[in-house]
Amino acid sequence: MKNYLPEGCIVSSPENIRLISSSAGLHEAMAAGKILECRALLCDNEHNIIVDLPCMKGIIPRIEGAIGINEGKTRDIALISKVNKPVCFKVISITSDETGTETAILSRRIVQEECWKNYIEKLSSGDIIPARVTHLEQFGCFVDIGCGIPSLIPIDAVSVSRISHPSDRFTAGQDIRVIIKGVDSDRVWLSHKELLGTWEENAAMFKTGETVSGIVRSIEDYGIFIELAPNLAGLAEIGRNAEIGQYASVYIKAVIPEKMKVKLIIVDIFNAEYKPAPLKYFVTGDHISSWRYPPESSEKIVETYF
Repeated sequence: MKNYLPEGCIVSSPENIRLISSSAGLHEAMAAGKILECRALLCDNEHNIIVDLPCMKGIIPRIEGAIGINEGKTRDIALISKVNKPVCFKVISITSDETGTETAILSRRIVQEECWKNYIEKLSSGDIIPARVTHLEQFGCFVDIGCGIPSLIPIDAVSVSRISHPSDRFTAGQDIRVIIKGVDSDRVWLSHKELLGTWEENAAMFKTGETVSGIVRSIEDYGIFIELAPNLAGLAEIGRNAEIGQYASVYIKAVIPEKMKVKLIIVDIFNAEYKPAPLKYFVTGDHISSWRYPPESSEKIVETYF
């Protein structure tokens, strides 16, 4: 739902800027229950978050910082890690001291609880939603699926082509799409590879006789696997020194759908520091029920049912 986007999506919107820029705007937002965003300036020694409101001091008290903080289900690192990043909140009160200086008391927890109840809790297996990459670990990619609520894409669910680290595919702050695999009372399971196309859809982008770019993903005794697209790799014969992560120019010798193979000849192999290529999503709708990777002519079975 548009009201529950990943954090950072509305921070620069004209409406958000108008409302956070004056006391009147904050009072208006409080009365209407609007979700606002602002950059977190610091997290103090009591783990209260101070936000960068242009018109007055804004504080998100520790227990208002995230779902589960007060119950001990969420660790304080979830608050500390928000410093210098946009955070969402609702204005719950505006106080004045004896000098008339106003302070806005804010709640991120209320926004997250509302997001969970009105949006995430209603998602079903197979639903496709927007997400924003927050940080990358060896075992997977953490994403914001709405209002700062985190979830994980395991590394084996990122793409069909094997990667050594999620940074081979994603960058922090990147907007992506994800598929819901399941939702329970406090956790969401995600996948991503099913959005990147079947073997046939990817192979259709390449033709025998072309020389194309690729990335070395795996080196085996019988050959070198070179990724042509996130869901498509080809095999080149051993004959050159290669390292995982190197870039390659490869000649496409043959495309064999029934064996789900692309035969390659390495033209050149080299080191480079290119950013991950923009993702091409083959699914444009907001739900899928199943996904089959191999062509119908292949005996292999690689399927997902949602």
